[in-house]
Amino acid sequence: MLSDALKDQIREAYAAITAAKGLKPRWGQRQMIAEIANALARINPETGRARPETPAVCVIEAGTGTGKTIAYAVTAIPLAQALGKRLVVATATVALQEQFVNKDLPDIRQHSGLEFSFTLAKGRRRYVCLSKLDHHLGGSGAGDVLPLYPDEFQAPDNAEALPVYSAMLEALGRGEWDGDRDNWPGQVPDAIWFGATTDHSQCSGRRCPNISQCSFFRARDALQYADVVVANHDLVLADLALGGGAILSAPEDSIYVFDEGHHLPDKALGHFASFCRLHTTVQWLQDNRKLLVQAASALAPLTDIARPLAALPGVMEEAQNALQVAEQAVATLFAERAPTSGRSDEQQLRFAHGRVPEQLQPLAAGLASQFQQISSALAKIEARLAEALEEDDCGLPPGDAETWHLSLGGLLNRAESTLALWQAYAVSGEGEVPPMARWITLLDGGGQTGFDLRCSPILAADILQEYLWSRAAGVVITSATITALRSFDRFILHSGAPSEGVFKVVASPFDYSRATLRVPAMPCDPGDAEAHTAALIDQLPGLLDRSEASLVLFSSRRQMQDVHAGVSAAFGSLLLMQGDGSKQEILRQHREAVDAGRGSILFGLASFAEGVDLPGAYCRHVVIAKIPFAVPDSPIEAALAEWVEAQGRNAFMEISVPDAALRLVQASGRLLRTEQDSGRVTLMDRRLLTRRYGQAILDSLPPFTRELGR
Repeated sequence: MLSDALKDQIREAYAAITAAKGLKPRWGQRQMIAEIANALARINPETGRARPETPAVCVIEAGTGTGKTIAYAVTAIPLAQALGKRLVVATATVALQEQFVNKDLPDIRQHSGLEFSFTLAKGRRRYVCLSKLDHHLGGSGAGDVLPLYPDEFQAPDNAEALPVYSAMLEALGRGEWDGDRDNWPGQVPDAIWFGATTDHSQCSGRRCPNISQCSFFRARDALQYADVVVANHDLVLADLALGGGAILSAPEDSIYVFDEGHHLPDKALGHFASFCRLHTTVQWLQDNRKLLVQAASALAPLTDIARPLAALPGVMEEAQNALQVAEQAVATLFAERAPTSGRSDEQQLRFAHGRVPEQLQPLAAGLASQFQQISSALAKIEARLAEALEEDDCGLPPGDAETWHLSLGGLLNRAESTLALWQAYAVSGEGEVPPMARWITLLDGGGQTGFDLRCSPILAADILQEYLWSRAAGVVITSATITALRSFDRFILHSGAPSEGVFKVVASPFDYSRATLRVPAMPCDPGDAEAHTAALIDQLPGLLDRSEASLVLFSSRRQMQDVHAGVSAAFGSLLLMQGDGSKQEILRQHREAVDAGRGSILFGLASFAEGVDLPGAYCRHVVIAKIPFAVPDSPIEAALAEWVEAQGRNAFMEISVPDAALRLVQASGRLLRTEQDSGRVTLMDRRLLTRRYGQAILDSLPPFTRELGR
């Protein structure tokens, strides 16, 4: 229960910031403040925990224009301070992080009367590694310190990389740069940056001789003094995957706010998936057998790791041979099962119900055993090298322990991630509830040919329960789009958010009667792709006003391109299509045309249906080609649907329709971005009027003025 003093502090902070900025208090903000306060008040000040039957979890869908940031900030900041917790605000992207730190939080601190400190948290990969710079500039080649996945980045030419590394070191020495990639003046190619940074496996931490000047640890040390830490979803999930408290404060000491929180379940799946690219892993083993022979000689003075060093090349050779056998077995499976889904340059073979074929299980078990040996040996070597960094005389030449720690730490990380994949394939998969999605992808294009083995959970519920819901002091999830078909059921299914938490929908303050939703009479269903494309080509010239700004959204790249070709004669230079330039460049051209008083028509896919802000005259008309049902070749979504069907349930109604309804709300949300906006949304899909699920989808959309079937 909140004390009267804390209630007053929150009320006064909200009143102060709205008055200072000349804003009217919004009913939606007040609702958010009340719901968040009530949820976090469940935390017992003495234990720092909420009772399991009343978790301090608040999930709020707040419509566009609510003012979510002010609402959760003026509530969660004083509550976290009163409870002795750190507030961790996680945004969906690094760009949103920086906006929150550079604009929103300073504004709130200046005008609310709240006193708090804040800082920005980024992962190690965003910071330069001084040991890497010293290594490169000391005469070692860029390839000597092997990356985690050598096939991802080709080592840059020294003639190109070394001047950049030298300039970085000089800028650090002069105090003109803080080591943050985002603050470097100019662009750094990924391959060059990758050679100058590190990850947790290669970092020697507090033992590093450069620790006092380390950009990452300086930034990390600042976190422990901040009341509010701003991160992104990926960094929070990476920290949780490492056990929590590795980068950020421990979950038990943290109250989390996930802005754009509808992304959280999918982000979590990505952090707990595993894969192995067979051909490049074979090459990786071959290359590193040679490296380990060199290591055995160079590290001979460290006699306590002589045995694992001597044994590793042999075990890696065995694993290399076993992988080649596995490649042949996978090729045979492809020939037998003839997968038909996927693009021409990427075919997929998904295993029904996540069950691994019998012929692969023993191969996977053998590889799991071999990679377990490799991982265990590398872990012992890495730990000994970390100790050597602290010894005055370990018997190695100066700098050698650090260099080998960098190299072998990277090997350990890859060995462990490959081990996770083979462990997932060494079991049948039968009896898993829910099952894992397991599939193989044949890559054939872009200079790469080979097989990827992949494994992923199909739902993030159990993951987030173990790492987040059961451990965090409190969690707030907020976004403009969380519900589907006016229910939180979809989010609870995917995220595992405890149903005993607080769930609330806060309506947008926008006047939706200022906008029209039109579903025209179409001659065909989108199921007949060719006829539907022809109908779009026929009707768009009459629908789109050449003097205004329009956004036309497609679910299929092929249909977008075909329609673009079909209407280009009618619209000419007014047309801008996703893929003809970067997203930022296309949006810039669009805004420039509108600013000059001209019309502009944007053709885009899913990435233009969410997160694109085109207020006022920048978008007067949103056209949606069809209901955005999921692409059927996603192995994770296919496995989820299969699992639902196996229980005698209807996957289309339980999964596909709610997912599509959510995407449609996001797409239609591109129209009204401010309280003064007006315009129209046109849905070119008659299934909204003719199918039994159509009315439910229509009812989930904002309350536009409707014109149906005209």
